[in-house]
Amino acid sequence: MSGILRTTNHIQPTFAHSRGLFLRLLAVVYFIAFASLTPQIHALIGADGLLPAETFFDRAYEIWGLEAYYQLPSLIWLWPNDAFLTLICWFGIVLSIAGIAGVLPILTFAMLWMCYLSLTIAGQDFLSFQWDVLLLETGLLAIVYSPNQCRLTFTTDTEPSKAGRWLIWSLAFKLTFLSGITKLLSGDETWWNLTALNYHFETQPIPTWTSWYAHAISDWFGRISVVSMFIIELIVPFVIFVPARYRLVRAIGCGLLCLLQMLIALTGNYGFFNILTAVLYLALLDDNCIASVFPRIGTRTQPRLPKATPIWAQVSIGFIAVVLGTLSMLTFFREVRRPEPIPGWSASVLSWVAPIRSINGYGLFRSMTTERREITIEGSIDGQVWTEYPFRWKPGNLSQSPRFVQPHMPRLDWQMWFAALSPEREAHWLFPLVTRLLESPSTVVALLDGNPFPEENPRFIRLVMYRYHFTGPDPCKSENWWRREFLGYLTEPISARLN
Repeated sequence: MSGILRTTNHIQPTFAHSRGLFLRLLAVVYFIAFASLTPQIHALIGADGLLPAETFFDRAYEIWGLEAYYQLPSLIWLWPNDAFLTLICWFGIVLSIAGIAGVLPILTFAMLWMCYLSLTIAGQDFLSFQWDVLLLETGLLAIVYSPNQCRLTFTTDTEPSKAGRWLIWSLAFKLTFLSGITKLLSGDETWWNLTALNYHFETQPIPTWTSWYAHAISDWFGRISVVSMFIIELIVPFVIFVPARYRLVRAIGCGLLCLLQMLIALTGNYGFFNILTAVLYLALLDDNCIASVFPRIGTRTQPRLPKATPIWAQVSIGFIAVVLGTLSMLTFFREVRRPEPIPGWSASVLSWVAPIRSINGYGLFRSMTTERREITIEGSIDGQVWTEYPFRWKPGNLSQSPRFVQPHMPRLDWQMWFAALSPEREAHWLFPLVTRLLESPSTVVALLDGNPFPEENPRFIRLVMYRYHFTGPDPCKSENWWRREFLGYLTEPISARLN
């Protein structure tokens, strides 16, 4: 190993190929995000969807007037109809392919960012997850990081600016360190006594079949896993600040960070989050590290100098980097200070840029959910015999094995998890879901695992709350993956005539 260090540390680190690989992989993540959303978009926010985008924008204009365009910057203001929603999704897919091919990177990533921002705003609750805003923040920084050339190629890539590089690295640090420190700062007892994983695998939004086995492992293994997670989230991110010439140290750190994401992905469904986070970590590797994994890319010992960059362009990139870096730092301290308020001037500055949703704080699972509640939807023709609507991915059928769905993001299934935590807070889309199933189910049924009433719409629907648990550790004793306890009815039978 010392020989490797002596051999490689004398080579000046360059990041031209590293940047090219990062941008292409980011375009792959964009492709996944748009492709996953396209078949769901009409049922979620279309004219017959749960939270129609047109109604949302009309109401926003009534409240804010012209300021609504600033508060909700979205292309969908132009034509908030189903056809335009589909067009934006497909345009995003085409742009993603252009990004993978390396075509006009600055323009391509700028349009990708604008399209996804437009959809996240129109998507309301259904596109408000942390990986949605992480993709926006990464995409915004990618515009600054992209080279000013017509085509990315591994033979003509030029060395990126240090400012752009550090913006990407800083985001990787912010995301990871905040994910760890906010768990401790929240005061959640399960993180402090190292028992959080005793609950996590069972109570996470969409478990997998591996979650069942992970949950059955002894408590001591869960405690060791929590300690290992804190080490990776709180200590390992500091390798980002290790000088780039110590590439072995940085490569080991990158490997550990990616390992954590792989383990999370192997025991739960988090859409494209784990892939996106790993792409950020891979940006830490220089060209020689990249070449050791992808030999065809080639090893570079010296950076290829870019064409003379006008002084105004250098100043502009530097200024943008300073502004974005400062704003990012403010979001970092906001998360660390919670629940204490941040200074008024800082809150005002962050409120100015809040509409673009691209400069964020992060704090995944800062408080652990210790019991799994599930809302089931039951329909009936006569009010006597009730049939449960099957969901495709979230727990429902006790004998159905939890399945892998990532990198696809089934957004209704995820929102049902939040609805079970606080039905009152999610009632603004839960009751439209009931209404759609009663009156015009064809659109929203596409989000479910079939229609139990194919011949005739149900006359009544009710919402029922259960507490779910994984079955015991011995699979021979039960054919079921889940057991559940009836907690009560959230609603009386709701009739179509009342809607």
